[in-house]
Amino acid sequence: LSLVGSEMCIRDRDQEALQSLKHFLLQNYSAQVDLQRLAQMCYMSKSKLTYLFRMLYGTTIYEFILACRIDRAKELLADGTVARVLGWKAGDLSYNPEPAYFETEESLKDFVYNGFCGANLSKYMIEASKLEGKTLVCLKPCDTYSFNQLIKEHRVDREKAYIIGVGCKGKLDIERIRKQGIKGIESISGAEITDEAETLTIQTIYGEKTCAYKDAMLERCHVCKGKEHKIYDELIGESKDTKDADRFAEVEKIEAMSPEEKFAFFQSQLSKCIRCNACRNVCPACSCRKCVFDSNKFDSAQKANVDSFEEKMFHIIRAFHVAGRCTDCGECSRVCPQGIPLHLFNRKFIKDIDTFYGEYQAGEDSTSKGPLTNFTFEDVEPSIVAERG
Repeated sequence: LSLVGSEMCIRDRDQEALQSLKHFLLQNYSAQVDLQRLAQMCYMSKSKLTYLFRMLYGTTIYEFILACRIDRAKELLADGTVARVLGWKAGDLSYNPEPAYFETEESLKDFVYNGFCGANLSKYMIEASKLEGKTLVCLKPCDTYSFNQLIKEHRVDREKAYIIGVGCKGKLDIERIRKQGIKGIESISGAEITDEAETLTIQTIYGEKTCAYKDAMLERCHVCKGKEHKIYDELIGESKDTKDADRFAEVEKIEAMSPEEKFAFFQSQLSKCIRCNACRNVCPACSCRKCVFDSNKFDSAQKANVDSFEEKMFHIIRAFHVAGRCTDCGECSRVCPQGIPLHLFNRKFIKDIDTFYGEYQAGEDSTSKGPLTNFTFEDVEPSIVAERG
């Protein structure tokens, strides 16, 4: 990046500091970047640093670091290490990035990575494993559990993947922002990955609004499994521990309900389902070549809920199908257009498995057997179901 002619407006001392900072970023682009620390290195305030950096180099610090990281992907494409990159590109709205393949260096100009890149890309690797050459895939810490589980089930080829473990400080949910009464959203800043921003600044048609970053995070980030990548070839960026809630608190609230209250709760939630199959399509554990719900031999292929039984059957059967294999990635709830908390079904199974068979986290490794597929003499007897009621 060259100077843009405005260096004359910047003091020599500040220019030297910014040039040293640029060199530092080029050498350390893979690390977590804290703007406060960078400002201290340059003996400036954060606001002064961001202003002068843009004035001198014509780009923001976030854009500069992202460009460095994209350059790394370009190198791997150019030298033949990988045949394509699987990441995210900007969607129709700034807060709605989409999973995308990039097969040329030129196409990587559309690559984005920010707080709204919540999609778990592990599922896409099932089809990518069938393609020629390696696919560079960007996985957040929680995504690597799903990838490990897919290796265990022989659904992805580890040799066909070059895994870049990307840092994460919690992913954002636009619906949580809207629920705070913020409407008419035009743009959002503070979702960048370059510092420990605690506040989102939201431009709306009604003026500027703010909300705490943690208040806009996806539910799954509040019960984060940890900031460690379980499998990777290369790490870029550091992750932040965002856990501030009990993973099974919601399940325990439902367990405490009477049978009638439980039925009413789930009936009220599942009655909203429009059978779009988004939860099934995005779930890494739903990897059958042909789903039973797509069969033309049964009425299950229909979209509409023709009766109350159909209304409940789809999600209950799906929850049983992924029991013991679900990593609790939360994608089912994230993509549900009706806002149904589908993760509660899966989390109930996880809680019971932990109770009956000992603590087990699906996808923590790629070799161990799951408790539901591995018999031991210490296993609980089927009668436990009748005893619990």
